[in-house]
Amino acid sequence: MQLTVQGAAREVTGSCHVVQAHGKTILLDCGLFQGRRAEVQEKNLRLPAPVDQIDAVILSHAHIDHAGRLPFLVRSGYAKTIHATRATRDLCEPMLADSAHIQEEAAEHLAWHKREHFEPLYGTRDAVRTIEHIAPHGYDERFEVAPGVFATFSEAGHILGSASITLEVVNGATAKRLVFSGDLGRTGLPIIRDPKPPSGADWVLMESTYGNRDHGSTESARTDLARVVRETAARGGRVLVPAFAVGRTQELVYDLHQMADAGEIPRLPIYIDSPLATRATEVFERNADVFDQTEGFVRSHNGTSLFQFPLLQYTPDREDSKALARATGPMVIISASGMCESGRIVHHLQQGAGNPRNTILIVGFQAEHTLGRRIVERRDVIKTFGVDVPLRAQVAVLNGYSAHADRTELGNWLHAVRAQSPRLKDVFLVHGEPDAQDAFAQRLRERDYRVHMPTMGAHITLG
Repeated sequence: MQLTVQGAAREVTGSCHVVQAHGKTILLDCGLFQGRRAEVQEKNLRLPAPVDQIDAVILSHAHIDHAGRLPFLVRSGYAKTIHATRATRDLCEPMLADSAHIQEEAAEHLAWHKREHFEPLYGTRDAVRTIEHIAPHGYDERFEVAPGVFATFSEAGHILGSASITLEVVNGATAKRLVFSGDLGRTGLPIIRDPKPPSGADWVLMESTYGNRDHGSTESARTDLARVVRETAARGGRVLVPAFAVGRTQELVYDLHQMADAGEIPRLPIYIDSPLATRATEVFERNADVFDQTEGFVRSHNGTSLFQFPLLQYTPDREDSKALARATGPMVIISASGMCESGRIVHHLQQGAGNPRNTILIVGFQAEHTLGRRIVERRDVIKTFGVDVPLRAQVAVLNGYSAHADRTELGNWLHAVRAQSPRLKDVFLVHGEPDAQDAFAQRLRERDYRVHMPTMGAHITLG
């Protein structure tokens, strides 16, 4: 078995790993590189392998940094199967359509304002065709990917439908297993079930996003969220929340719903200003069968009422979104994108970042070179749509809302895999910035793991 790392190597976007076994080529994820367009364009245009040599794709989850180049693959001629969980397939439909729209809009913007021709990576038609190639599978269902190669999805606990992948290569009476963690979630997150570590691994390909730090507890994050809402409302300001449309938005709605019912926050309007988040929430409602039924609030609400309550309004229509700029009084606005690189949140930041009564609430990882990272760093001035905006709003960062496992949770997951995998040999760290990976690698080596941190294009022979 051969492994080539073609994305998320010493960085956190562009997840894509090429496995070759029994003369077949299989992709684990095919994600979009994110950041400054000039820096990522070339990487996004480079296919991980010749398209006519790719025999299958296995997708860990629907986030764009894991699934976002699939339509480009299809546009380039890929016509075989993409394997995913059922909920991941459902989420990919609105997410890839939204990504295509962003690609087309960016091309139009450059053509109009800079007179620069820019071919979109893919379009809406490519996104639709991609969904037609996705074969849905249940968790813990072993399925054949190629002759002699099988895969099984295990709950990763990151977002709805997210999975760790066990890739099993059978040679006669023996089998070797590569476990790809995908993005791992935290234990105790609302709505989503806890991660389930797979067994029988010979090698582990593992994310390391938060390999150098621990989060606050999920309970303290909820307490801090209520405090931020109360304090901002008392100032007469707005809470502006850049949030991933899938996962983070639904978790925030879940907690705000509970807080509103309990009287822990003022009765102020809460807006979900993202067409994608609105469509994603509908997907959540259709997949309530995979929610965490150990949560009392989940059990007491059906799939629809969990994400609907009197203070909450969804504003998918563009005119309703524009009306928020003219609205007065305290409010909460949750809007995509999660790293502030595109979408309606950029408009809200342009209008609200200069107001000291407002709070910009960061609830997720912000990659290098993104607007979200510059906000976390509390730069004096940020740039939106090419315009300098003074950053005078309060900035609050709640890492307890991260959908990524922290270093302790990552370690616990790996230890659980090793406890069930006496043949486990090596751990390959991906999807992490250098500081996080280096710290996590040292931590694992102290526990007698053989740890590697492959660079882009690294070619690895697995036993």
